[in-house]
Amino acid sequence: MGSKAKSVRAAMVASLLVMAMAGSAAGQQHECGDRASLHVLVTEASGALNLPGATVVLRWTSDEVLRRVREPAGADGRFSVCVPADARGATLWAEFGDDSSEEATVAFEPGAPHEIHLRVLFGDTEPGRIVGRVLDASSEEPVTTATVSLVGRPAEVQSDRQGRFALTGVPGGEHLLEVERIGYASLRYQVTVVRGLSTELQVGLVPAPVEMEPLVVTATRPRRLEINGFYDRKYFGELIGGGTYFTLEDIDRRRPLRVSHMLADAPGIRLRCPGSGFRDCWVESRRAAGGFTPGGCELSAYLDGSPIPVREVDTLVLPIEVAGIEVYQGAGELPPEFGGYDARCGAVVIWTR
Repeated sequence: MGSKAKSVRAAMVASLLVMAMAGSAAGQQHECGDRASLHVLVTEASGALNLPGATVVLRWTSDEVLRRVREPAGADGRFSVCVPADARGATLWAEFGDDSSEEATVAFEPGAPHEIHLRVLFGDTEPGRIVGRVLDASSEEPVTTATVSLVGRPAEVQSDRQGRFALTGVPGGEHLLEVERIGYASLRYQVTVVRGLSTELQVGLVPAPVEMEPLVVTATRPRRLEINGFYDRKYFGELIGGGTYFTLEDIDRRRPLRVSHMLADAPGIRLRCPGSGFRDCWVESRRAAGGFTPGGCELSAYLDGSPIPVREVDTLVLPIEVAGIEVYQGAGELPPEFGGYDARCGAVVIWTR
């Protein structure tokens, strides 16, 4: 990070320090008796600067269903909590604006204090990416071998058979995107790239003889999905026809009452509800290890990368908390990180916002 960026960041945090309430209860030490205690310090990447008001997110590991904790750190960047009696461990991370730390895990010992240091990785320390598709603005069919580049930069790529492209290592800021293809009017479009994030575009090229305006749709991807590889798996999965993927836009458009209702929209997946109505439901694949079966096949499930019981999905996460979903209906579709014997029937992978 350059000296100017450091000065801006330091000024922003200094301002927050002045505004924060000194002695915030969130940053105080807790008297927890026989229960374990957890003390979290949130800083920027170097560890030299505490981040007041950073959000600490805690997901407990327990035989019981425990509500996720999402609380602000105090004016000194510290957060403390008494651990629930039946919690064996926790996965936690910190968020500060649009940036976050890496996840950390901790196993608890009764009555013992546990200290965790979370370092927020600011997005402006990394370059961004531009990914998207080039389509015919009239027919909405993919346009192949279109040349995509940024004016003033040497690198250029060509769209594939699905019209997809990716420009990597793009510095943050304003850039002029140029898309060219024989038989189409060339397009230039001003795009803003955020460092550490991917900017997604859908480009509609106009056939040269037709007079109409080019079409460009822009979206910025959530950082959590980006750093956990969601968009890369989605890109290659859709390319080879493996898996079903729901983005934040899909979820907001569908507005499911429960997460399992959204999962059941994936091909080859069905909703199993033992009682009346649509409560206490879970999803299963119609495909078993030896083929399709009338009885269904129970999927494995992951929440933010950690395994959970598929029958408890609706209890552990609400639709409004979800940023992306991956659904794999058989072992052959599964990425290596979600494979294994227990996943022979497929898996659902849920990422929170």
